[in-house]
Amino acid sequence: EVTTIMYTSGTTGKPKGVQQSFKNHFYSAISSALNLGLTDKDNWLCAVPIFHISGLSIIMRGLIYGMTVTLMDKFDAEKVTFLLRESSVSTMSVVPTMLQQLLEIFPQEGYNSNFRCFLLGGGPIDKVTLEQCQQRNIPVIQSYGMTETASQVIALNFEDAGNKIGSVGKPLFSVELKLAHDGEVLLKAPNITPGYLNNPEKNQEVFENGWFKTGDIGYLDEDGFLYLKGRKGDMIISGGENIFPHEVEESYLKLTGVKDIVVAGITDKKWGQVPVAFVILERKLSQQELISYGREHLAHYKVPVRFYQVMSYPQTASGKVKRRELIQIKEYQKNLIK
Repeated sequence: EVTTIMYTSGTTGKPKGVQQSFKNHFYSAISSALNLGLTDKDNWLCAVPIFHISGLSIIMRGLIYGMTVTLMDKFDAEKVTFLLRESSVSTMSVVPTMLQQLLEIFPQEGYNSNFRCFLLGGGPIDKVTLEQCQQRNIPVIQSYGMTETASQVIALNFEDAGNKIGSVGKPLFSVELKLAHDGEVLLKAPNITPGYLNNPEKNQEVFENGWFKTGDIGYLDEDGFLYLKGRKGDMIISGGENIFPHEVEESYLKLTGVKDIVVAGITDKKWGQVPVAFVILERKLSQQELISYGREHLAHYKVPVRFYQVMSYPQTASGKVKRRELIQIKEYQKNLIK
């Protein structure tokens, strides 16, 4: 029976009502506990919205494990750091932007002795940030899940986290994974939604022979670890070539002076689509310098044709960047870098 109905964040279209059963939540919680070794002695800090699956799943884990959940009304890097240092918090769910902010004010003495790890979700993250965490002995467990899977279904464990930086891991307990011919991630598991509310067309689209089509593109390495390239809907097709924004973003984050970058596709008469970039800069960089860097490190068709300077990005309540707003709202395109 349906226990909860939770709406998707809407970053790739209109939010959809995802039906979830207690069975979905139970298997999600148990598989997480088996992977992380959690018990009723743990204390999970929840600084993500509980109307989003990342927050609700923490509440569900607390009920099912009998563990403590510490709730914050909103994320604040300084308050979180205080709790991680002074309280008994052992685990915390974060998205990339949260982890990056916490890294900036990481205390020299580290966190409390009970701290296990950050559970990282919410989309791809650059390797530079993960390597910085590793250098500071901050355990980060990358994971992969969504509203439709009642949170994580694939994750690294403590043993693999340092050796497989960039991977989201292997299927958790009771989860089956395979890739379609185009690299789309397909899943089968007891924690997958029975379907979308009042949306038979979408249900027919995403379920095929018992497999759930996630809309994410990825690949498996020789050891069976999953790496994500990006959302199928975010992929830019330029002159017949596929461009995944994350690959371009990861390359530019290695350039000194680029604090953050988001790449999106815009319509182009000649090529169909071309990439443009929205950057947060730490030092002055010219349009030509940014383009020249791209040509040295990327295939020519992957280099953004224009760079806009922004101060921040539009985000959902769960911390995901709204790429579509960046290319639809003119406010974000007024500061073309010279």
